[in-house]
Amino acid sequence: MTEIALDNITQALSPSQTVAGLDLGTKTIGVAVSDRGLSLASPRPVIKRMKFTADAERLLVLFEKDNVGAIVLGLPLNMDGSEGPRAQATRAFARNLARKTDLPLAFWDERLSTVAAERSLLEMDVSRAKRAERIDSAAAAFILQGALDRIYSAGT
Repeated sequence: MTEIALDNITQALSPSQTVAGLDLGTKTIGVAVSDRGLSLASPRPVIKRMKFTADAERLLVLFEKDNVGAIVLGLPLNMDGSEGPRAQATRAFARNLARKTDLPLAFWDERLSTVAAERSLLEMDVSRAKRAERIDSAAAAFILQGALDRIYSAGT
């Protein structure tokens, strides 16, 4: 896996490949996948975190199933833009994942993505229990949609 600039992600894809978005939490990994046209992010079921190897294997199976050609990983920056312990843990996850796949990876500033996802679920009148189940994948979809919108605007 190679870290690439988000603006270069489309050049890394083969025709009909998709892009995966990930929101890493301490207990779960939120996952979203784009459509083949790279215009819409759709949430996938949350992955309950166990050990890294098991988490990576489940992600790689999902990536293969959804024909993923690149990954956008939410980078949890502090509100002042600096990187704290969570950002360092995310970068460590990316380095470890690089040992298991050649898929290119781009980071995306995920500040307030969970807040936006929560608001979206509230607007859809999703119950508290269902929100807890869906929040991480909704955040991953929010992260990926932001990245897709940026890719689209850079191409126009």
